[in-house]
Amino acid sequence: MQILPGDPAELGATPRDGGVNFALFSAHAEAVDLCLFLDGREERVALPERAGDVWHGFVPGLGPGAEYGFRVHGPWAPDLGHRFNPAKLLLDPYARALSKPLIWDAALQGGAGPARPDRRDSAAAMPRAVVCAPQNPHWERPATPWSETIIYEAHPKGLSMLHAEVSPELRGTFAGLASPPILRHLQDLGVTAIELLPVCAFMNDRFLVEHGLSNYWGYQPVGFFAPEPRYGTPEAFRAMVRSFHSAGIEVILDVVFNHSGEGDGQGPTLSLRGIDNASYYRLAEGGRGYINDTGTGNTLDLSHPMVLRMVMDCLRHWVVEMGVDGFRFDLAATLARDATGAVNLGTACFLAALRQDPVLRHVKLIAEPWDIGPGGYRLGSFPHPFAEWNDRFRDGLRQFWRGDAGQMPELARRIAGSAEIFDHSGRPATASVNFLTAHDGFTLQDLVSYNEKRNEANGEQNRDGHNANFSQALDDPAAQIARKRALLASLLIAQGVPMLLAGDEIGNSQGGNNNAYAQDNPVGWIDWPAADAGLTAFVARLVRLRRAHPVLRQTRFLHAKIRAQDGKRDLIWRLPSGAEPGPQDWHNAQAQCLCVEIRGAAEGPEGAAAREAVFAVFNAGPTTEVTLPEGRWTLALDSADPDAPERICHASITCVAAQSVQLFTRPTAQQEQA
Repeated sequence: MQILPGDPAELGATPRDGGVNFALFSAHAEAVDLCLFLDGREERVALPERAGDVWHGFVPGLGPGAEYGFRVHGPWAPDLGHRFNPAKLLLDPYARALSKPLIWDAALQGGAGPARPDRRDSAAAMPRAVVCAPQNPHWERPATPWSETIIYEAHPKGLSMLHAEVSPELRGTFAGLASPPILRHLQDLGVTAIELLPVCAFMNDRFLVEHGLSNYWGYQPVGFFAPEPRYGTPEAFRAMVRSFHSAGIEVILDVVFNHSGEGDGQGPTLSLRGIDNASYYRLAEGGRGYINDTGTGNTLDLSHPMVLRMVMDCLRHWVVEMGVDGFRFDLAATLARDATGAVNLGTACFLAALRQDPVLRHVKLIAEPWDIGPGGYRLGSFPHPFAEWNDRFRDGLRQFWRGDAGQMPELARRIAGSAEIFDHSGRPATASVNFLTAHDGFTLQDLVSYNEKRNEANGEQNRDGHNANFSQALDDPAAQIARKRALLASLLIAQGVPMLLAGDEIGNSQGGNNNAYAQDNPVGWIDWPAADAGLTAFVARLVRLRRAHPVLRQTRFLHAKIRAQDGKRDLIWRLPSGAEPGPQDWHNAQAQCLCVEIRGAAEGPEGAAAREAVFAVFNAGPTTEVTLPEGRWTLALDSADPDAPERICHASITCVAAQSVQLFTRPTAQQEQA
């Protein structure tokens, strides 16, 4: 095989000039073999040149579709952080596609204990990287403003697996995900963005394979640039994105750069560990162990410039070549840890690079603002333009509607956009991504069906998953639906950006499993055959109301300040009596009904939100009478009577059912004249 020097400028495999250029970073390697698979045979050739820490070479006559890997030579010295093992075929970190899914096999093991490497050849078990032609397509993006965004979190496989109108051969794939029945459902709901659980190639890890399970969620990444082969090819992914864009729906990816699927020192050697363990990971015990701020066995070192470069190149790849509109960063606090392990959001290399990048600074960025390491819970601390998952919203709303004592102040803070958390450093009110449920935890139906998690099927004796669910098993189906409607209405009325969990709008249950990461079966799939059409229609109505009333989705925080245009405050809390609550009312542990008047922010610009007002009632207690503020109001929504049309209220008092929400709006000019 002929190999020429090539160049180190572009990492990975780059077709050009009648061949393919290969370049791989490894600071501590002694030699790198390129392994090409031609006619079923592996042919090895050493990369002939090294520029700094990048090994490179050019193979004439090769083109897209060629399959390859690397074998990297160097010391086996775990005490110094080095775990080189040329018996292991390694995946290129920059691989754009994989030849097959990555599933645990004993031959993938890197070491036979710390003393010596495992000498079994892993080539038969490892997927190969596939050379892909460069792409630079034009994308017609919806570019939905944050204030108009409705996020729908979904699994790329589970959303379509049980949908009767999706062709069987498409179910569980990128093509099935963007099939007409799924797109119609999302459009009917009013969703503006779909947030997909990890789609990057991931490891089906040892524990799960040995227990007859699989890594369903995909939070064990190995091929950061490559779509998971189980779901489809890069071409299928791009076709899916175009379909979503044509439907007016943005695509947001849940990405995992805090760790890899190689696990701890007992894990497999698949890519980064065998290429340059000491550079890619944050190590402990002099190099022998792995810092584990993620709970998965290892932590990537984004303070290293070449690891940072890989992540930045990867994000740009998904935006430019694959059409993605934004990212949700798993365990984002880890991404802001420096070389000492401290979380420093102000000077973190990754956050700084992301915010200045000419491509990435224009897409939606969402942080999961915590990890399990020291000082890892950082809700509200990420810099603009990040939005953040707000678990305080989730827990506060669950506790209020469950009837827990003393939750009225917490409800008020969350409905007003969690200003005490996010209103600093010029951040907008859309910084809070509000959610009741997410993939990690109970579904909405299970929230009203179970007091405790039921995770035995995961093979961990029910030890996994959250214990603080703030759920309540309600035996009466009518009580269940009332609670669900009240929760959903609260979510769509609150300031901030709402996120729905796929299936909540149809009453999907996971049978009490609140950690279905290993359930690639009907437990983890959306139960379309049992869909509650009435609940779906109710959610769609809520979304239409939110869209119709800009006052519900403002970019400025509300602080009860007086507006210059009418002398009224932009936020007024009220008791059912119509009076404003005093300190003793806020501290009344038994209070279960709170009302609020919302207007355009006093410091906001003139616009549609400035010209309207809404009045909302949240009643977690028994049926009660509520005095309306002065003026004429239209009852736009009553969660206890979800099909009732809007109507003008001529009385000054409204009767609010137990466990329900009512939303009133100011009547239009035509209604006033009538």
